[in-house]
Amino acid sequence: MTAELSPIDIAKFVAAKRAVDYVEDGMRLGLGSGSTAAWMVRCLGELVRDQGIKVTGVATSTRTAELARQVGVPISTLDEVKWLDLTIDGADEYDPNLNLIKGGGGALLHEKIVATASDQMVVIADVTKQVETLGAFPLPVEVIPFGWQTSKALIEEMLGNLDVLGNTASLRLDHDKPFRTDEGNFILDLHLRHIPNAQQLSLVLNQVPGVVENGLFLDICDVVVIGNADGSVETRDINNGTVEREQIDIVDTDNLFVDVSE
Repeated sequence: MTAELSPIDIAKFVAAKRAVDYVEDGMRLGLGSGSTAAWMVRCLGELVRDQGIKVTGVATSTRTAELARQVGVPISTLDEVKWLDLTIDGADEYDPNLNLIKGGGGALLHEKIVATASDQMVVIADVTKQVETLGAFPLPVEVIPFGWQTSKALIEEMLGNLDVLGNTASLRLDHDKPFRTDEGNFILDLHLRHIPNAQQLSLVLNQVPGVVENGLFLDICDVVVIGNADGSVETRDINNGTVEREQIDIVDTDNLFVDVSE
């Protein structure tokens, strides 16, 4: 069945498979959202099923929680487990310092809370997500629905005074209605193209009335695992300053390639 996978799916799968090597028996795990994280949850379910490891997962979205239960990964809440040993999640962009843009799937608030409540964050991605400077991917900002147009206008005014190439924000839609996060909030996507000072931007954005959180994940990620279509992976550890490359065997298993909803 692996022959049916696209090159990008192979890259996501091998990154996910390598990332679960960080999982140890008894860990409390943050489970990310999105298509790459879905492969990780499947790989984790295989570990639970075939190796009998015991873990507790905290999902960053309802879709991730549903998938985890389908593949046999026990789910709890962050309030119940208090703190996490490890979070594994995807990213929309990452730079050489492992700063990230996240939130393309709309789960950035839960993802940031879970990631910062973890001893370690491992990001899984394919090479297309790598950039020299953040900003090509639209930056998601979660805002409350009340007065969202005012928040949007304030953000655009603020962006005009910063060193970014674009200063427009658009409301994310779900068909003809505003997209709603799991918390019932809206998402504004900022079309910046280039973010030379992400720390400054993050601080300023979170001071705008109505903004709940932004999709800049700065100084949070410890390791990025980069998958390639040929089955190879590159693991970059920002704390140890190491880069490792290896080849991942792609073997069909009923658990990984079963058609489960995400």
